Amino acid sequence: MSLWRLCGHDGTGGRALALDGARILGEAHGETAEAALAALGSTSGPVFRIGDGVAVPLPAALLPATVGSGLPGLTQETPPDCLDGWTRLMLIGLAGVPPYRDGIACVATPTLAHWVHLSAGEAVSCQSFLTPRLATALGAAEEADAEALADTLSRPERLAAHLRVAEVRGAPAALTGHLLGAELAAARPYWLGQEVSLIGPKAATGARAAALEAQGVPVTRHDPDSLLAPAVAALAARRDGTA
Repeated sequence: MSLWRLCGHDGTGGRALALDGARILGEAHGETAEAALAALGSTSGPVFRIGDGVAVPLPAALLPATVGSGLPGLTQETPPDCLDGWTRLMLIGLAGVPPYRDGIACVATPTLAHWVHLSAGEAVSCQSFLTPRLATALGAAEEADAEALADTLSRPERLAAHLRVAEVRGAPAALTGHLLGAELAAARPYWLGQEVSLIGPKAATGARAAALEAQGVPVTRHDPDSLLAPAVAALAARRDGTA
């Protein structure tokens, strides 16, 4: 196996790994990817940068055919959207976790929720939402009020009015419910009749998982850190020409 290093921005800050093939030797964090890389200290090997390169248009293979010096993000023309390199890395990791099946993934980051249709190792299409960013801006709660969620899921055109009522009432859980209801209404073509793999910290996926399960949608939840090792293993195998 060969020594190499990986760095990128995971949505909360810079992150870097020291690697020996698929084995993670060490990890460091920093404000930026470069700061995290520097924090690894006296490590060696080429640097693989998550997010570097020209974004690849969908549909596209999650794992690139050849692994050079970076993993670019993914882009979509209609509707206009993009997935950053770290989100792509998490999807590569998800593809390496059994059972291996096609379906829908929802990647929840601190600022965005990405709904992605996966098939045969490819990202086919995506739809992203500003729900997490809006929730933060409005002071929404971590949990979602079920009645508020149902109200906006059935009447998403009332979202702005619903949010104002929740604001006046001082009901942060209702704010969350209304925002998630609008997201689920718009993302219905993705989750209706599907199983959804939710990727994100527990705090970011709890309310979304409960909302989907209330609609009868089977949900599996994946912590991003649990997907890092299989993602690195897939990249290492491709680098070594064994995958």
